[in-house]
Amino acid sequence: MIESHMRRPHFTRKGKIFMKIPLRPTHLLVNLTQLRRNVEAIRARVQPAKVLVMLKANAYGHGVEGVAPYIEPYVDYIGVAVLDEGVRLRELGITKPVLVAGGTLPEHVPYYLAYDLTLTVSHPAVLQAAAAAAESAGKQMKVHLKIDTGMERSGVRWYEAKALLQQSLRCRQLDIEGIYTHFANSETLESHETPKKWGYAYPSEQLARFHEVLSFYEKHSLPRPRLVHAANSGAILNLPESFFDMVRPGILFYGIYPDRGVLRSVQVAPAATWKSQVVYSKITQAGHPVSYGSLWVSDHAVRTVTVPCGYADGYFRRMTNQPKVIVNGKKYQQVGRICMDQFMVNLESDDADLGDEVILLGKAASGEQILPEDLAEWAGTNAYEVMTNISARVPRVFFQEEE
Repeated sequence: MIESHMRRPHFTRKGKIFMKIPLRPTHLLVNLTQLRRNVEAIRARVQPAKVLVMLKANAYGHGVEGVAPYIEPYVDYIGVAVLDEGVRLRELGITKPVLVAGGTLPEHVPYYLAYDLTLTVSHPAVLQAAAAAAESAGKQMKVHLKIDTGMERSGVRWYEAKALLQQSLRCRQLDIEGIYTHFANSETLESHETPKKWGYAYPSEQLARFHEVLSFYEKHSLPRPRLVHAANSGAILNLPESFFDMVRPGILFYGIYPDRGVLRSVQVAPAATWKSQVVYSKITQAGHPVSYGSLWVSDHAVRTVTVPCGYADGYFRRMTNQPKVIVNGKKYQQVGRICMDQFMVNLESDDADLGDEVILLGKAASGEQILPEDLAEWAGTNAYEVMTNISARVPRVFFQEEE
């Protein structure tokens, strides 16, 4: 196993190290081998299209410092959301192409040259700044043009894209390597019977708009950019006609489906297990409320245990009295207000000792399992927020399976 955080050694009075101890019983185990299997499954689905994996938001909470170096040989491209995430990848020694998909201000453009990052452009001012920076440095800069086909978030809108495409042709200092769009509702399966509603961005409509933009190149007898891409996780599962030259798996890469009802045309499995241990075990008497606000009380004596994890770790306070956890292979109910650093679990008449295993997310040897979707349901959110909110103070421990 490789731990992502350096562990402080335990010292004797003479200052000599005699053992290293983990500083927290709560940690996130990340199975790197499973991540590779997920990539292989995605590649088999989309070939011959290239695969760009999204490592934004600390690799969707999995820990970019362990995920990126391991997965780099198995992917063609890497995607991030913001500039400093791209810089971080270069600092980690990543050499594969890195696309920064988020918006960029003109004054930040020179950093793309300095760190050899691929710039997303959806505004004429940014394209102009990129051309000027590349000319000043005497270097080419890789650029992907972003087309908004119905997301209304970022990107030049499809019906206004022609001017930006024409401008890009005049920027000889730029390598217009790619052009792409993003689906707003790719998790939704469409059919001829799907009722149409006003104001809803259907994947088929977005795809048609993207093709309309791409026709610019054919109409002017021009080669289109080398990397045309559109498919996110939902589209990889549902929309094979959107694969083009490259796909961009995000949450699917981590083994999590973007929606419970999505077509499971790629078999993936979660790579992360969130574990802790019992740090206190006691009998709570009838009528004695548990935790802040006295939101839970039993009418009979029960054994409750304390788990050293709380909302500062990303175990949402709003889940109070809803989640289940796995203690020694069996599911039990969380009870009482979830605290910043701890929460309690009701074992009823079962027993547990100091140090016994607690699984907050993942699968136990017994077969019991808690999925990201379960935590999402209890928190009233989605699996994306669950994973990306596991805080930095939870150590990431990376391992590979023997095969």
